[in-house]
Amino acid sequence: MDAFSHLMGGFGVALSPQNLLFVFLGVLIGTVIGMLPGLGPISAISLMIPVAFTMDPVSAIIMLSGVYYGAIFGGSTSSILLNAPGVAGTVATSFDGYPLARKGQAGKALSIAAIASFIGGTVGVIGLMLVAPSLSSLTVSFGPAEYFALMVLGLTAVVSLSGGNVTKGLISGTVGVMIALVGIDSQTSVLRFTFGHEELYEGVEFLIVALGVFALAEVFAMLTRRGQGAQTGAISSLRLNKREVKEISGPTGRGSVLGFFVGVLPGAGATVASFLSYSLEKRLAKDGKTFGKGNIKGVAAPESANNSAAVGSFVPLMTLGVPGSGTTAVLLGALLVLGVQPGPLLMTEQPDMFWGVVASMYIGNVVLLILNLPLIPLFAKVLKTPQALLLPLVVVFCVVGVYGQSFSTFDLWLLIGFGVLGFLMRANDFPAAPLILGVILGGLMEKSMRQALLISSGDLSTFVTKPISAVLLALAAVSLLAPVFGQLRRRRRGRALPQDDGAGQDDPDEQGAKVDANVTRP
Repeated sequence: MDAFSHLMGGFGVALSPQNLLFVFLGVLIGTVIGMLPGLGPISAISLMIPVAFTMDPVSAIIMLSGVYYGAIFGGSTSSILLNAPGVAGTVATSFDGYPLARKGQAGKALSIAAIASFIGGTVGVIGLMLVAPSLSSLTVSFGPAEYFALMVLGLTAVVSLSGGNVTKGLISGTVGVMIALVGIDSQTSVLRFTFGHEELYEGVEFLIVALGVFALAEVFAMLTRRGQGAQTGAISSLRLNKREVKEISGPTGRGSVLGFFVGVLPGAGATVASFLSYSLEKRLAKDGKTFGKGNIKGVAAPESANNSAAVGSFVPLMTLGVPGSGTTAVLLGALLVLGVQPGPLLMTEQPDMFWGVVASMYIGNVVLLILNLPLIPLFAKVLKTPQALLLPLVVVFCVVGVYGQSFSTFDLWLLIGFGVLGFLMRANDFPAAPLILGVILGGLMEKSMRQALLISSGDLSTFVTKPISAVLLALAAVSLLAPVFGQLRRRRRGRALPQDDGAGQDDPDEQGAKVDANVTRP
């Protein structure tokens, strides 16, 4: 009841005309920016900080928060329609969202994404309201060893995302980790994989890899299909039947809960949450083999998880003063400049700030749903664009997004290179998801591993002597080995089947052969 009374006070803050306007502006700006490949919540918040400095701190954080979860909400649009993820947290959405769009079900995919995002965001806000204080103490118990184990568990998800081919999935994931390690080593200042190019000293931007491997590779694939359109059928209705609602209810619920708890962990964020949720649903689903080919569960799971994680990342920010993601790190800087000190005392010393932001998130999620659902038919019409216009448009988005970030022609060559790499991976059935996940987790995993070894004076047993770390590593080993044993079991069954068929009575050709043998036998 105490939390409920505080929430009512928060609604009193958030429902003021001024703050309602800033909620609307924040989610609208975030949604638009999230749809554009190349920009993201970090860039959007950075651009809005000068405006926030002229505002009341409560209104400023309400607006900047709306930009953040609005960008995650809107990022699914370009992922589904163009296979060009607007933000990193919506990469997993493209795995099944884009195949659905190519089948002429873009409207349904966008509708599922909007509904799952709304539910995930709402569950995240409820979690933020109810369990933020207790979860803040849990995050303190996560040290470098635990974070390393969590990243390893996330990376072993490549097995379930590799279409049953463990070897190709691991190769793809390893390449992703190698890409993440390009640049100057932050501890030893040693150059790694730069090949004498100064432009690689600061590493390879995730945006270049994502747009190259997904969007540009899709352009190359379309060109090889010789004039086939971007989709193969009429755009479907937005309505979901009872069977489809039932199918997505489980993945949406599980993704929302999983996403919130992953978002609470500093450094994990919406991207890791979306991949873990997608991987979990692929393992649980009876039709897991159809994931990646246009399964609606593959849209609902990551979309609910990334939006819930975006809200969950506010738990360590508001209660500990520790950013839960790169975007909340920018938000932390903005709060400090505004004279607000996030931490354990924020809820008691500035309750209007904390509960006003929580209440604004409830309102913001409703506004996002109202904004996005009516616009889905308009968004879906992108797929009716002739290929001669659509392909140059995708290329322009990619080039502007990459060049606008660094103003470097070298990055454009990298974009082309990763586009070719993505195309070759498709041609040889190498999954792109493990590569992207490796790029995301590689740097985080290396940093956590080094910190853990420094604390333990180089003792590797630190990763298995701590209970949380040991459990996470055990789960990682199970997730990696289970598909291997599954493949061996199927091979054994395959070897046994010819013998069983030979003894059976179902094959008419073999029955005929037996009759002939009996007739001619002396």
